[in-house]
Amino acid sequence: MSRTDRDVPTSSRARWSTTRPRRAIALIAVAIVLAPLLAVGTLRADVIGEAQVVDGDTIKVEGERIRLQGIDAPESHQLCTVGGVQWPCGQGATRELTTVTAGREVVCKGDKRDRYGRLLAVCYVAGDNVNARMVRDGWALAYRRYATDYVSQEAEARAAGSGIWRGQFVEPWEWRRERRAAR
Repeated sequence: MSRTDRDVPTSSRARWSTTRPRRAIALIAVAIVLAPLLAVGTLRADVIGEAQVVDGDTIKVEGERIRLQGIDAPESHQLCTVGGVQWPCGQGATRELTTVTAGREVVCKGDKRDRYGRLLAVCYVAGDNVNARMVRDGWALAYRRYATDYVSQEAEARAAGSGIWRGQFVEPWEWRRERRAAR
């Protein structure tokens, strides 16, 4: 036989009716206080380890896919032109990033993800900003749509004719857009 409110003495019912809302309020208060503390751990992600290069602006470290924040390198299959001759500049960007990171500890710091779930991060090798280096050496462009952090490095590369700046190219974001439109 189950107990109902009518079976509970009045003093117990009164205590239950005031304790239950207090308990719920206390749980909500604890959740409000703890939520930001728990979120900090999920927002900030420092990833350290050896990099596997995916392409000129994406690496994988400790199983985490990382998009170098604020830059955009030619796509793996993208071609550029120098003196009327096409060359695989996307592969060149990939090779350069491989050279910069090969066998070295990479430290990536980020707190956001892109629409593909990749961590958006600034990565360092021996204290050198890899994102900035890729732009400064002419193998990536400052991705102004999302950040202006590397505009001065891009100007340096352009003036020096470094990397892809030694010839003609389509900006990687335009190249992707054109490829999507052609499908």
